Amino acid sequence: MTRLALIRHGQSEWNLENRFTGWVDVDLTGRGRAEAAKAGALLKATGAEFSAAHTSVLKRAIRTLWIALDEMDLLWLPVTNSWRLNERHYGGLTGLNKQETAERHGAEQVKIWRRSYDTPPPPLDPASPYNPAKDRRYAGLSSGELPLTESLKSTLARVEPYWRDTLAPRLSAGESLIVAAHGNSLRALVKLLLDVSGNDIVGVEIPTGNPLLFDFEPRSLRPKAVRYLDEDRAEKLPPVPAG
Repeated sequence: MTRLALIRHGQSEWNLENRFTGWVDVDLTGRGRAEAAKAGALLKATGAEFSAAHTSVLKRAIRTLWIALDEMDLLWLPVTNSWRLNERHYGGLTGLNKQETAERHGAEQVKIWRRSYDTPPPPLDPASPYNPAKDRRYAGLSSGELPLTESLKSTLARVEPYWRDTLAPRLSAGESLIVAAHGNSLRALVKLLLDVSGNDIVGVEIPTGNPLLFDFEPRSLRPKAVRYLDEDRAEKLPPVPAG
């Protein structure tokens, strides 16, 4: 059986502070590190033989992966980092407290910015210290690749090439992979894998530190089964497509 494990990073410092994080490089809390360790233990218990791991260029996902791999005694696995697996960019909301933003702009407007499939928040001011163009890890990207805001739809547009060109060929070749990333980049992968509509994917929740495991028939990219490994913290999943 070929497997793909998706892990949303553990609780981050700005998760705890209820702030919009996006591409800002905040670290894990103590709880987040514990969640990452539990994710590794759950993956180890499956007995799956993973060949490689992939993550974003943001430390909360990277550290989650390191902790999980350490728990699995797999720190030697090759790891690939890609900005395409970064969290959705929250534009002008970046750094703001979510409750205060709702009080200022109205809960319904903030809900649209957060949860609609194709409506992004207002763009980030290019002069903001959070502008990724000022970060050397993105120096090789074109201006068109560097977002100042993103919807889930535009997040999917940058994740899809990574799926198509990097992850899918390795899974098709029979390799089992781990991807440690973020709520929205993983939501984009779930949309691709389970063929979820734009209206439905916005309601899919992915809990922190709870591995989502896909089983594939050998050399097939059609999921046979999908499940959360921590049943006590599982969220409702879309059905596996028939056929």
